[in-house]
Amino acid sequence: MNYVQYYPTDIVNGEGTRCTLFVSGCTHACRGCYNKKSWSFCAGLPFDEKMEAQILQDLKDTRIKRQGLTLTGGDPLHPRNLAVLLPFVKRVKHECPDKDLWVWTGYTLAELKADTLQRQILPYIDVLIDGKFEQDKADPSLVWRGSANQIIYRFTQY
Repeated sequence: MNYVQYYPTDIVNGEGTRCTLFVSGCTHACRGCYNKKSWSFCAGLPFDEKMEAQILQDLKDTRIKRQGLTLTGGDPLHPRNLAVLLPFVKRVKHECPDKDLWVWTGYTLAELKADTLQRQILPYIDVLIDGKFEQDKADPSLVWRGSANQIIYRFTQY
């Protein structure tokens, strides 16, 4: 799995101060996507042990308290990304149980639940923003969503 960007301190992609990882790879090809550079699975850099350790270190850093981790992209829940992300997310939840996990995906919750692999990550997600970006439903006044069809699910109240 690759990633195109990592923000160790982010206040845009979810509530509070967060770490945000923009994962490479997306097959939805939404018209009007703001992050087309993340569509290729080869874009960016390999997500390796060094980056994994950096994110965990940043989440544990007490000098800048982070509320949690955001995974976006690309599509972090594309099956090609889950072999790496699922063990990483489990590790984050084990080592940083006080941190929440926000995930943006082009898949709907129903699609994720129907897929044997994708549904395995759902128990670790606190907030899921689902659905493809739809240009004709775009609304810049929406919070944490680009288009009105996308739904914010809060699985836990942290």
